Amino acid sequence: MDLNKTLKELKSRPDFTDNVGMILIHNGTVRNWSRKNRAKVSALKVTPDSEKIETLRQEYLQSEGIFDIIIKAYSGTFQPGDDLLYIIVAGDIRENIKPVLAELLDRVKAEAITKQEIILNP
Repeated sequence: MDLNKTLKELKSRPDFTDNVGMILIHNGTVRNWSRKNRAKVSALKVTPDSEKIETLRQEYLQSEGIFDIIIKAYSGTFQPGDDLLYIIVAGDIRENIKPVLAELLDRVKAEAITKQEIILNP
């Protein structure tokens, strides 16, 4: 995802300035260590469920103050440092935007993305 292009397109919408005072962005990347035991990770296989992600996006679009939500979840095998997931939440005020990003991120990760770490041999 080209963040600059995506943000420019979002901001060019005629109703943007009437509805948006904050944009929050999550950019998930591959760590080179496992959350489980901090073992060295050489790669990560990721499979997103696009339909579930869209269902969640539509659900959270109904939240108070939310103007738009953009989600890009990559599929495949990735190396440490690679981008995996972008979530952009645009809306009116931080009290409405912050909880939506936090809850949506947690649900996308728990309900719509499967991952398999490829661990380096010690």
